Amino acid sequence: MASPSSMASLASQICNEIATIFSKPTDHPPVLDLLVDEISSAVARKGRVFLYGVGREGLMLKALCMRLFHLGAQAHFVFDITTPPITGRDLLVASAGPGGFSTVDALCALARSHGARVLLLTAQPETGSCVQHASVVGHVPAQTMADDGGAAAEERARPVLLMGSAYEGALFVLFEMAVYRLGEELGQSPDLIRSRHTNLE
Repeated sequence: MASPSSMASLASQICNEIATIFSKPTDHPPVLDLLVDEISSAVARKGRVFLYGVGREGLMLKALCMRLFHLGAQAHFVFDITTPPITGRDLLVASAGPGGFSTVDALCALARSHGARVLLLTAQPETGSCVQHASVVGHVPAQTMADDGGAAAEERARPVLLMGSAYEGALFVLFEMAVYRLGEELGQSPDLIRSRHTNLE
């Protein structure tokens, strides 16, 4: 049975690993600034924010979509049945941790063809196939399935965060930082944000 101290130790390991991701050197602008600037600019021009990612990345983006709605933004997750058509005023925030997914490539290209801005979040900003469709690229320098070592990793010590978990955890933390900053930039008080939460529960 896990003791409280062993759980706290494991939790600290995971949180520390995610925290180090944000101190890694990168040749790209700070991803938090890009995310906040792109979303606040879309809101200022009365545009909508569309979000998309696959798998666990998609779950992180769904969580951000919910919080953007609570912040008063018009936010839509791609493929929801109430998602409207994208236009030139809008922003698509998409994630492709390993650099490319056929679905993400296609959606980014389609959004650009309709004049929308595309912010791509990825751990592979130099080589990913999705990058060619982005207006701006946010670099999240975390391990993904593209570089987790596969079978070779089995010979080393078991990692705390498997496969793409470091990247996905970093997205969650990044989005919480962005929500905090956006609350200030958009003039949204905690009570106002809370008032938009559903009561159909």
